[in-house]
Amino acid sequence: MTKGSGRDERLLGVQIAEQLRQGILRGDWKPGSRIQQDRLAEQFGASRIPVREALRLLENEGLVVLVPNSSAWISKLDKAECIEVYMMRERLEPLALAQSVAHLSDGDIGELSALAARARVTPDIEDYIQLDRELHLLSVRRAPMPRLLTTIERFWNITQPYRRNYLATTGAEGRWISDVEHTLMIEAIKRRDAEEAGRMLGAHIRRTRLHLEQAAWVAE
Repeated sequence: MTKGSGRDERLLGVQIAEQLRQGILRGDWKPGSRIQQDRLAEQFGASRIPVREALRLLENEGLVVLVPNSSAWISKLDKAECIEVYMMRERLEPLALAQSVAHLSDGDIGELSALAARARVTPDIEDYIQLDRELHLLSVRRAPMPRLLTTIERFWNITQPYRRNYLATTGAEGRWISDVEHTLMIEAIKRRDAEEAGRMLGAHIRRTRLHLEQAAWVAE
């Protein structure tokens, strides 16, 4: 990338944010890691202006914490904070799904089934995490509630590292249960049964929360 100004630097900031976003969600950065802005500017061949713009975008998404006159850090939750977010997800995501079901196209539902099928067979945990994320966000995407959808995606962003740890500790059995729950939820969506789909989703999230409450906390 090359250094620029004005509009070019804003565009560069968006491009840098996209690369950083993918790296954070992929687990390249651990929660609580300090972000060296000078190093990022050098890495991307940019000034600090688009780097700061990228970090502001990621802060709005819940992925980064900016400290005035200090630095930037990868978002990190303690156990109580993570459980709090999951409790909110239990309430908010079923609401979004119930509002989304009637607006999902047959193509959307076919894509949900395809994502679930790919998740069932992939041996790679990072692929599974990405497919799981895509499935859940697609299922609620048609809800005519943009503020709620923004909040839900932010919650997914800040809990991504802890889902990775959850899947690593629950192993094949945990994945099998999740796959069954996905199937039941999608079957309810196919029937356009918004209430049942929401109920299945709430139970799915609750099961993860209960596991987190009992598990030894590893914030990575």
